[in-house]
Amino acid sequence: MSNPTRVPEIDVRQIPPGHRHPAIFGVLTSLQPGGAIHVTSDHDPRPLHNQIETRYPEQFGWSYLERGPGVWRVEITRAENSGCDCCCGN
Repeated sequence: MSNPTRVPEIDVRQIPPGHRHPAIFGVLTSLQPGGAIHVTSDHDPRPLHNQIETRYPEQFGWSYLERGPGVWRVEITRAENSGCDCCCGN
């Protein structure tokens, strides 16, 4: 039986550097409003946060779950009132 409240996790340490952000954005854009993902990295993913804010201003929240020095984990949450540009009706 699956757990509907399970938060997907992406461990970017297992993904080649050039594919990390595209993999994360693929999941982010598929999140329903109020949905979240956890991202695990070996460094502070602050550049990712800046990129998300630039592409999708005020559509995603960002919370640190763990702050290094060896492992960094963040929770990225899609805003409840987040509009969907691509797949949702009016």
